[in-house]
Amino acid sequence: MDDTGLQSSRQIADVVAERIERLIVDGVLRSGQALPSERRLTGKLGVSRTALREGLKLLRARGIIDTSHGKGSFVANLTAQPPQSPLMHLLGSQPRTLYDLFEVRGMLEAESARLAALRGTPADFVLITRRYEEMLAAQSTDSDPVTHARLDHAFHLSICEASHNPVLVHTLRSLTELLLSSVFASVNNLYHRQPHRQRIDRQHARLYNAVIGKLPEQAYKAARDHINSVRESLYDIEQEEQRLVRATLRLEGWK
Repeated sequence: MDDTGLQSSRQIADVVAERIERLIVDGVLRSGQALPSERRLTGKLGVSRTALREGLKLLRARGIIDTSHGKGSFVANLTAQPPQSPLMHLLGSQPRTLYDLFEVRGMLEAESARLAALRGTPADFVLITRRYEEMLAAQSTDSDPVTHARLDHAFHLSICEASHNPVLVHTLRSLTELLLSSVFASVNNLYHRQPHRQRIDRQHARLYNAVIGKLPEQAYKAARDHINSVRESLYDIEQEEQRLVRATLRLEGWK
C-alpha cells in the first residue's frame, strides 16, 4: 500500500473512532457496555472491517474501550478512581458536605429539568417514565433505603440525560457516589415520616409532569423546589435531634 493509501486508511480509522466516541459522549454507549458485533458496526458505520479494527485500536490506545479475548470490546470505566481517593474521603467525611451537595444538585438538576422539557424527545420521555414508575413501584413494596435511593437517583439522572447536554450528564455521573449519599440521607431520614414522604412524592410528580408536559420553567422550579425542600427538611431534623440531645444532657445534670 502506498503512502496515500496508508493516509486514507488512517483517516477512516480516525472517523470510526470519532463516531464511536460520539456515541459514548451522547450516552448511547455507556461504561461497561459491550460494543455491537463487528458485523453490525461495519454496517452501521458504513466502513470495512479493517477500518473498524483500526478505529477500535485507536480507542483502546486512548483508554476509551477495553477488549477481552473471547468476549469482545466494552466501553471502559471512564470515571474510574481508586476505591476512595483523597478528595472523595475529604468530601465524604465532612457532615456539612451533605448540604453543599444539595446546593450543587439544586443548580445542576434545575437546569437539567428545564433543558429536558425543552429538548426531550418521545424516546427520552419513555425512559423517564420507566424510571419514575420503577421508583413508585419500589415505594409500594417498601424496598430497603439503599435500593430506593438508587431508583430515586436513576429517575433524576434520566431527566438529566434528556437535557442532551453531555457535559452536564457526565458531570452528574462523575458525582454519582457523592450524590447518592444525599439521596440516601433523604430516603433514610424522611421516607419513614409520612408527611415528608407525601411531600416528596408530590414534588416528584410535579417534576415528572412538568418535564413530560414540556413545560421548561415549571420543570426548573419543580426541581429546584424539590431539592431545596429536602435540604431544609433534613436541616430541621438535624436541629431537632441536637435540641433533644442538649435537653437530655441537662435533664441528667450535665453541664
